[in-house]
Amino acid sequence: MTSLRKLGTSDLEVFPLSLGGNVFGWTADEAQSFAVLDAYAAAGGNFVDTADSYSAWVEGNSGGESETIIGRWLKARGNREDVVIATKVSQHPEFQGLTAANIKAAADASLRRLGTDHIDLYYTHFDKPEVPVEEIIGALDELVRAGKVRHIAASNISAERLEKSLAFSEREGLARYVALQPHYNLVSRDTYEGELQDLAERTGLAAVPYFSLASGFLTGKYREGEVVEGARAAGAGKHLETERGRAVLAALDDIAEAHRVPVATIALAWLAAQPTVAAPIASARVAEQLPALLRVAEVTLTDAEVERLTQASA
Repeated sequence: MTSLRKLGTSDLEVFPLSLGGNVFGWTADEAQSFAVLDAYAAAGGNFVDTADSYSAWVEGNSGGESETIIGRWLKARGNREDVVIATKVSQHPEFQGLTAANIKAAADASLRRLGTDHIDLYYTHFDKPEVPVEEIIGALDELVRAGKVRHIAASNISAERLEKSLAFSEREGLARYVALQPHYNLVSRDTYEGELQDLAERTGLAAVPYFSLASGFLTGKYREGEVVEGARAAGAGKHLETERGRAVLAALDDIAEAHRVPVATIALAWLAAQPTVAAPIASARVAEQLPALLRVAEVTLTDAEVERLTQASA
C-alpha cells in the first residue's frame, strides 16, 4: 500500500495524488465519473477535490454537478469514512463571494449535494479582498465548531491576505488554514514560488497544487505538428511555442524513459518533490487516464532529476 501523507498541521492523511473532480458533470458523465472514482479508490486513493461551482460554465449546468455526482458515488459505495472530500466556496452562481452569510449557506448546499454531514477540507476558492479576513475566518470557524467542516484551507489568495488570515486565527484562537491550493506546475512556477511558498513553509501549510499538468501540456501529448482536440487544447498547446515549454518536454521525455513511466508521472513527481507539496491535483476523464497519474505514488526522482527539471523550467 502507498503510504499516505499528512496534510500540513491537520489530522488528515491523504494519498499523494488528489483526484480532481472538475471533469465530473463536464467532460465525464456520471457513469464515467463513477468508473474513475472506483479505479482511484481501488488504487488506494482517498483524496477527492471538487468545488461548489463545478461545472457551472457548461451550457445547461447550474453549478454543483460535480459535488452531486461525488455524493451519489459515496452513497452507492458506502465509503464516506474512507474518503477525504475537499470542496470550495465563493464561485457558485447562487453563492457568490465570501461574506459570512454566503459561506454558511454555500456550505449547507454543498453538504446536501455531497450527501454528507461534514466536509473534510473546505477551501475559499477565490479570495475576495473586499471582505475582511476576520469575517471570512469567523464564518469558517463557526462551520468547524458546528462539525460541518473538519479543516479549512485557501486557494487563489495573496501572501499578504493569507498571512493576515493566519495571524487572526492565531490571535483569536479560531480555526486556522491548514492547506493552500495554488496554481503551480513546471511551466507556471511564479504563481506559487516566492512569497506564497515561503509563507506556507514557514507556517506549516500543505500545498495541493491545481493545474498540475498545465491543462494537459505536461502529459506530453502536445507535440510539434500534432493536432489535439479537446476542451482545453488551445490553452495547453501555447506552451509549445515557448523555449521553456520545449525544454521542459525534452527533460520530461528523458527522465520518463529512464523510469519507464509516462511523461505525466514525472511532471507530477517533480511537483511532489517540491517543499510544502502534499499532493498535486490531477483529473481523469476516463479510467484509462488514471494509471499515469497514480504512478506518482511509486516514483521518486533523484536529486539530479529534480534539478534538471527545475533548470529546464526556470
